[in-house]
Amino acid sequence: MSADRVEILSAVELGRTLNRLASQVLESVDDSRDLVLLGIPTRGAALAEVLAERLEQLCGHPVDCGSLDPTFHRDDLERVGTRLVAPTQLPSSLDGKTVVLVDDVIFTGRTVRAALEALQAWGRPCRVALLAMVDRGHRELPIQPDFCGRVVPTNRQELIALCLQRIDGEEGVFLVKEEGSSVS
Repeated sequence: MSADRVEILSAVELGRTLNRLASQVLESVDDSRDLVLLGIPTRGAALAEVLAERLEQLCGHPVDCGSLDPTFHRDDLERVGTRLVAPTQLPSSLDGKTVVLVDDVIFTGRTVRAALEALQAWGRPCRVALLAMVDRGHRELPIQPDFCGRVVPTNRQELIALCLQRIDGEEGVFLVKEEGSSVS
């Protein structure tokens, strides 16, 4: 199977988008010390780390960053399959904090729904927001990101790939269509 890859955001455009998203997140909170970024594995966790670094540059202090794995709260494991569960890592108590769930791509909304359910076990934030680098449509649940890098309408046979330098050796966002395969 060959795959066609189309650049949606170049490395420079991705950098600008990350700066914009970090600024929007910072503008949405009263006190940046009460902000917690929780990435949804796998790429959302790496994206949250990158955003935490950008936020630190903007506000002058470290921003709490961790990860939240919603795998055991999913209602669609038969369809999407399972992967190795990543441990949830919380940098601090979530009680009274503003939590921003970070994911690379929002698709059906089921991962975010599972993350919201998983979050309940870890405390009571005063507010939960959602940041997605790409919204590709096809929502099955009424969930929308509060912060979105780019809206990219796709069909179900296409994928969105976020590449980050620290993981992939390149940066950018790509639309990938695999010929001869079906993605659901």
